[in-house]
Amino acid sequence: MRIAKNDIPVRIDAPGAIARQKIDFGDATGYGKISGEYFSLGAGTDISPLLKGLKGDMCQAPHWGYLLQGEVTVTYANGTNEVINGGDLFYWPPGHTVKVGKDAEVVLFSPQHEHSEVIDHMLHQMGG
Repeated sequence: MRIAKNDIPVRIDAPGAIARQKIDFGDATGYGKISGEYFSLGAGTDISPLLKGLKGDMCQAPHWGYLLQGEVTVTYANGTNEVINGGDLFYWPPGHTVKVGKDAEVVLFSPQHEHSEVIDHMLHQMGG
């Protein structure tokens, strides 16, 4: 699920302050501690080969985040694709992979245990 900043409903609109809130933006039930993550990804980066061997050959950690700049295409387990553009807020449920269309700067918040397992797997796939 992605949503552009201007599509997030305004809850407070006062001089010098605007607060936007999108409710029901993913579910963190059952997850423990989260990690804050910052990724710099070059155009053409495709993480799919690094996810081989995981369930469904996809990342199984959910992520909530913000794309500061660039463009990424997320492919979900059901085969649908979603293009995330700079300025978009997003939620990626478990069962996804990512390919970068334009150099991207991404901020993620993820369950640290689940995403650390995925990152460790990717490092192993890279031979590290």
